[in-house]
Amino acid sequence: MHAPTAAYRLDIRTALHLSFRTFARVALGLIFVVCGLNGFLDFLPHPAAPIPEGALAFAGALMGSGYFFPLLKGTEVLAGVLLLSNRLVPLALVILAPVIINIFAFHAFLAPAGISLAVILLLLEAGLAWSHRAAYRPLFSLQTGARAVQTPVPARVPCPGVSR
Repeated sequence: MHAPTAAYRLDIRTALHLSFRTFARVALGLIFVVCGLNGFLDFLPHPAAPIPEGALAFAGALMGSGYFFPLLKGTEVLAGVLLLSNRLVPLALVILAPVIINIFAFHAFLAPAGISLAVILLLLEAGLAWSHRAAYRPLFSLQTGARAVQTPVPARVPCPGVSR
């Protein structure tokens, strides 16, 4: 038997990377489309265990505001559809980042029983964001304005009929 060549190992590594990206993107997309639609249609079963008082107060405040809960669920559906359609994935991840952080904080501080799903969401988001890190590189540039853009400036072409 021959030892695997570097090209063969690279192909397996690339295939695993692409498989993770696809799995994480589809999993996050499905979770957020289903949970977002559930906020409007209420088709998933409610938890049988009693919900902690702080968690009830927080959820009640979101719903009581009149606008925030529908905005949150609409955002989840939109970002989930972007992930499932494989369009604007880095933007969808940026939109979902504060949502996922709040889901994690909610379960860490108010309802610890659901922390496992929150950790899974956090890991999928972080892994997928890391695999798209090149898209975020300009956000962390120290230079702004014309210096940050490295595109060549086109030569000035005179407009016909305009005298200078």
